[in-house]
Amino acid sequence: MKLDHPQLVRSLQTAYSAEKAASLAYVGHAASLRDPLEKAAVRRIEQDEWDHRENVLRIMARYDVPISRWLEIKYELIGRTIGLACHVIGRFMPYYFAGRLESGNVCEYYIMIRYFHDLGIEAHDEILHEMGLREKEHEVHFLEMVRNDRWLPLFENVFSWGAQRSRNDVDLDEPLAAGVSERYCPTFRSRKSKQK
Repeated sequence: MKLDHPQLVRSLQTAYSAEKAASLAYVGHAASLRDPLEKAAVRRIEQDEWDHRENVLRIMARYDVPISRWLEIKYELIGRTIGLACHVIGRFMPYYFAGRLESGNVCEYYIMIRYFHDLGIEAHDEILHEMGLREKEHEVHFLEMVRNDRWLPLFENVFSWGAQRSRNDVDLDEPLAAGVSERYCPTFRSRKSKQK
């Protein structure tokens, strides 16, 4: 079955390649850290991103959605560049921008659920919901790593993410069930819709 939904196709292709960028960035981030516990935590998150990439690929394969070569090249370069930058930009910025990125990634998966529902497809609700929650866990982890940093208030004001602001409305203490999780992120504009 082909997906007659260009936004959904683009969302899947972009998520697949963006997970690669995140994974490669976290390789560099982990390598830049000195604390063994911090390294291990970032490596666990890196593995989650590789797992998400595999999950998205399985969904793509089911609907014959091709991998975008352009997005693969673009996001590989982004991921490797960020990974290298982690070695020279200090401790705060890699954690801060990883948290901000993950905050938006949460909504990407809930937007996909809505797109699938546009087509009457609910088969992927559970896995997309699970990945959205995992991205939220990543966001929370990265925020905790910089919560007491003196730079956080300034960066939060400039980049609209931090201790008082998130880019999603997911509450890990009281998460919605998978079947109704499309209610999350009602006003979030995905990176795919911004490309139009």
